[in-house]
Order: sequence, then C-alpha cells, then structure tokens
Amino acid sequence: MRNAWQELAGLLLPVACAGCGRARTELCTACGAALHGAPVRPVRPSPRPPGLPSVYAAAPYENAVRAVLLAHKERGALGLAGALGRALAGCVRAWAGRPGGAGSLLLVPVPSARSSTAARGHDPVRRIAAAAARELRREGLPTEVLPLLRQRRAVADQSGLGARARRANLAGALELTAEGGRLLRDGLLGRGPLRFGRVILVDDLLTTGSTLAEAARAVGEASGAGREPSVRGVCRAAVVAASPSAFEINRN
Repeated sequence: MRNAWQELAGLLLPVACAGCGRARTELCTACGAALHGAPVRPVRPSPRPPGLPSVYAAAPYENAVRAVLLAHKERGALGLAGALGRALAGCVRAWAGRPGGAGSLLLVPVPSARSSTAARGHDPVRRIAAAAARELRREGLPTEVLPLLRQRRAVADQSGLGARARRANLAGALELTAEGGRLLRDGLLGRGPLRFGRVILVDDLLTTGSTLAEAARAVGEASGAGREPSVRGVCRAAVVAASPSAFEINRN
C-alpha cells in the first residue's frame, strides 16, 4: 500500500530535481551527470577492513549524489531507481569484462534490517539492483538479481560508529538463506539450472567497507570458496557511491 501511495504521489505532486531542487524535473541533466556521467573507478576505504572484495563506484557520496541517494532511500523517490541503477550498472559492467568464468552475472544485494525496510516502505538496494540488471540485460549481458543474504541477528544503528565499531557490530551478522546457499554453490559449479560466472555484491553506498566485507564473508563461507578452486575469487562488489576519501584514493 505504501509503495502504491509513493508512486501515486510522485505523479500528482510538484516535481523538483532530487539533487538541486530545480523545478519540473525529477533529476536534472547536471545532477544526472554527477551520478553517472563520469568513468567508474575502483575505490577502497582507509583502513581497509579484512575480507573486503574489490569495489567499483560511480561517484563520490557528496552534494547532488548524496541528495539523490537519500531522496530514493529515505523519502521514497522511487522514480530515481532507474538513474541509480544506471550508475550501478556502469560499475558492474567494469567487472563483466574481467576474467572470472562464463555464465550470468549474479547481483546479490546487501540486505537492510527488516525494521528499516518496513519503515521506508521499500528495499532501496534491491530496487536499484533490479534496475541495474535491466540495464545490463538490454546491453546483452545476462544478469540475475537474487536476494540471497539475510541478517541472522539484530545489529545496532551504524550511524555514528567508527570503522572498528562497525566491524564489531556486523561481525557474523549476515548469512545466506538455505535455498540461497544451494543456488549459489550449484550455480558457480555449473550444476544447477542457473550458471553464474561472477558474483557481485551490490550496495548503494560504501563508507568504511564493513558491510561489504561481512557480506563477502557470508557468501564465501556458504559457497565453499575456500575449498573449491573453481569458485575462488569470483566475488566482487559494486556500489553507486563511495565516501569522498575512498573515492579519492584511486583518482588518477
């Protein structure tokens, strides 16, 4: 019901750019260019948490990009999912051309807490991932989105926590669903109906990297990446935006 109301409100209420407030457009040309107009790049936080996979991001998390992400995530501006998905697709595409085995790209959204998803009325990361997959499929890249991860215990609100506190807060907090673990193992080993050439964890934002490191741990353990040479090293990550400091580390 809330999703329906959000989409109806988006049609009826006056529209302004989520990035800069310009009237009569949900995302103006300049703010769209800030989001997905520049080449994607590898990013890494400092300090880098143990287990963090390699990550590509589309833009630094500041100014218009920050405003657009927050509008979609916290204020239900669902029409922005397409632009955000386009930005994420660019980061996934950066991995698609790297060695990593044949088969579909598998996008695994990092899950939010159930309470957060209920309060927002939607799952922003899953929505962006679905938009990215549609973009990639239109380009001829076979891509699947499977929400294989879930939280197995409650975690504290991450806002206000430093890098070390975030790692402690998230340690062991994620796991693959039982069905997700089976699909992932069979898909990576080419034994099931789906065959995955590369697993790409996707999120909207990277700050300390603790969440993606925990997600990679959960995927690696459940897929047997430490025991099966054929699936080792297939997990990568892509985010829409990264903290400016993480983005600057790899600026040429």
